[in-house]
Amino acid sequence: MAWLVLLFSGVLEAGWAISLKLSEGFSRLVPSMAFLVLAAGSFAGLAWAMRLLPVGPAYAVWTGVGAALTAAIGMIWLGDAVSVLKIVSIVLIIAGVLGLNLAGVGH
Repeated sequence: MAWLVLLFSGVLEAGWAISLKLSEGFSRLVPSMAFLVLAAGSFAGLAWAMRLLPVGPAYAVWTGVGAALTAAIGMIWLGDAVSVLKIVSIVLIIAGVLGLNLAGVGH
């Protein structure tokens, strides 16, 4: 269960990162409020998961999921440049997250 909460918290991390971009420096109300809600949920989930999981793998999974998803969203919907190296790098991040889960760290 802790891994699922952690993965969901990583998704929320991508949400707050995208909201932060869309807030245009906290000058737009709705994305700014979304940032606050998503960041609080993301950190709360991370904190809860870290009660049961080792800090290193937990933090690596949280940031990895958030980074990979944020990069993909940026390339798909926000006009960020796409390259083979970026796509390969995202795949490697996902492989690392899966590897940590398959290794059974924290079980």
